[in-house]
Amino acid sequence: MSTAYHNLSDYNIQTVPDAVHMKFGIVVSEWNENITGALLKGAVNTLKKNGAKDENIIVKTVPGSFELIYGASEMIKNCEVDAIIILGSVIKGETPHFDYICMGVTQGIAALNAEAKIPVIYGLLTTLDMAQAEARSGGNLGNKGDECAITAIKMIDFSCSLNN
Repeated sequence: MSTAYHNLSDYNIQTVPDAVHMKFGIVVSEWNENITGALLKGAVNTLKKNGAKDENIIVKTVPGSFELIYGASEMIKNCEVDAIIILGSVIKGETPHFDYICMGVTQGIAALNAEAKIPVIYGLLTTLDMAQAEARSGGNLGNKGDECAITAIKMIDFSCSLNN
């Protein structure tokens, strides 16, 4: 469903498992920091609202969105977390750079999800302009960070349900 028809911050709290015993890694891009900072704030606040403890949320930064792949890969190898959320923002410019970065990050995160034993949640905003990015990072369309946090909680719960 298109974000234009769905607020990214809307969810039924009754359908979200308790995150009190879950551990989360968040890798956030420094590029477009006004957007990624808002996404990070949304994700952390939503995790805490659903029971996650401060000490169970590890946040690491990388310079740009392409580096989110490496950051998530290293976090999988070196941190004991149950899921990783990647947060970035790529805004279309005048060159094809936008297409390459978006495609590369998408393929890289998809590959990590296919190979890793934990879910890697895709929180890369790919917008045509700054106004669209602002609308999706706490503006009138909600916050993609909130959506990613809920997705991480539900995917950890999904994974745990398969192991029981």
